[in-house]
Amino acid sequence: MIKAVFFDVGGTILDESHEFAAWADWLGVPRHTFSAVFGAVIARGLDYQETFRAFRPDFDLAVEVERRAAAGQPESFGAEDLYPDARGCLTALREQGLLVGLAGNQPAHAESTLRALDLSVDVIGTSHGWGVAKPAPAFFERVVRHGGGDASSILYVGDRPDNDARPAQEAGMPTCLIRRSPWGHILDLPEVSERCLFRIDSLDELPGLVAKHNAAGG
Repeated sequence: MIKAVFFDVGGTILDESHEFAAWADWLGVPRHTFSAVFGAVIARGLDYQETFRAFRPDFDLAVEVERRAAAGQPESFGAEDLYPDARGCLTALREQGLLVGLAGNQPAHAESTLRALDLSVDVIGTSHGWGVAKPAPAFFERVVRHGGGDASSILYVGDRPDNDARPAQEAGMPTCLIRRSPWGHILDLPEVSERCLFRIDSLDELPGLVAKHNAAGG
């Protein structure tokens, strides 16, 4: 039985297209060029920050975030950046009596920003707030703790097979991959995706799948 559902943030409930475009503008490169390099970095299995270093070899994310803030162009997101299916999915799952949480790699401002969006969630956890980032096992240990302690009853939903599904599976959680971010379309890890409980193209699908799974006794 699934008793709790935790979601990754970026690429899962939050569309990062505007933020990627803002980074391209900040670096002074055409947006389509930035996107092409981003895709190549993902396909090669590299850390996404290598995208920035392709244009600026000495790029330091923390430093550049501070520079953007000082220049009045802070890294940010709002309700308009939520995927259209996110809010309804969270609400529907909570109405099933499930514990619903968000747990993703996010910077310092993200937790308060997420809380301000008034989403139907019980828990909001970020890598900054927890002091540990995916795919570290300790991150998923925190998810399990906040989800009630039984990993087998906590579904983790994410867009990345490498950073979301695989480490969640290793922590003993059932997983769901959503195919829509660059990672979801480019990065193919069959040994991970085949072990997922669900594979979806829209969060609209998830409440029904969870309800059916639980009705069948898990």
